[in-house]
Amino acid sequence: MNTAARAGLFAGALAVAFAGAYGVGSAVGPVNDEDTAPAHGHAAGEGATGTEGDTGKKEKDGGGGHDEAAGPAAGGLQLSEAGYTLDLDTRRIDARSPAELRFAVRGADGEPVTSYKREHGKELHLIVASRDLGTYRHLHPVRDAAGTWSTPVELPAAGDYRVFADFVPTGGPENGLTLGGDLAVAGDYRPAPLPEAERTATVDGYEVTLDGALTPGSARDVEFTVEKDGEPVTDLQPYLGAYGHLVALRVGDLAYLHVHPNGEPGDGSTEPGPGVAFSATAPSTGSYRLFLDFKHDGEVRTAAFTVTAGDGADEQGGAGEEGGDGHGH
Repeated sequence: MNTAARAGLFAGALAVAFAGAYGVGSAVGPVNDEDTAPAHGHAAGEGATGTEGDTGKKEKDGGGGHDEAAGPAAGGLQLSEAGYTLDLDTRRIDARSPAELRFAVRGADGEPVTSYKREHGKELHLIVASRDLGTYRHLHPVRDAAGTWSTPVELPAAGDYRVFADFVPTGGPENGLTLGGDLAVAGDYRPAPLPEAERTATVDGYEVTLDGALTPGSARDVEFTVEKDGEPVTDLQPYLGAYGHLVALRVGDLAYLHVHPNGEPGDGSTEPGPGVAFSATAPSTGSYRLFLDFKHDGEVRTAAFTVTAGDGADEQGGAGEEGGDGHGH
């Protein structure tokens, strides 16, 4: 995902960026492993369903019409797009029980895709989020030679979840795709209320402050400042090729956007904290849940925020607790 080219973005929620990870190989054995060097350039392009972009990436509406004046189209709302289909082999798991999530991405010929372009060191990024946005996971599954992806997952609460696969298939849409499918988690279901909008989130002793607002159809600067014990954190560590990684989901339909910060480690101008900046464009008015991943002292943590785009957005930000249960890195 081209960091420098990621500003007019929200393939499904708003444009900003975040991430986290774990994965396990299948019986055939993994053929992809983690890259330390970032590979930027992924955005939702023409005909793509849901990614994001800094330089006017285009996102296709996941369903129904789209008001161009309101902002970029929503992404991650479709199971199939541009001849590619997310084929979830795992459709149901039990809450609070270790499970394996397995899936494939199939091309127009029905065969699993086995060739991808790496984006931020990965061939595919996987997001799992509950419909009430109380639980969030950013996972990095591994692929076997036959094209089946797998990753361990354990979700803390029952309910309906959405699985998002964010990738760039070789020979496919240049700016990549985000496909989405549903996952049922069995158990006693008690949906959580959306956290109130606040400007500060606290996670594992870190305090993350949000500065900026979202405006439908207009790019705005959004910056997060990381502190610990009242002191600015100035030695954030690169994670997936950036100092911060943001995923944004629109409340109501979980329209998705995966974007990366303005600048990257080693570019000569981007500092390793305390601030991590993004350029964000909301596709519509409404509430959004933002999940910011950052790495410090060798561990990735997630800070979650509730924000509102539209009237009164300048006065609103938001925070959840412990990244909205965003563990799993």
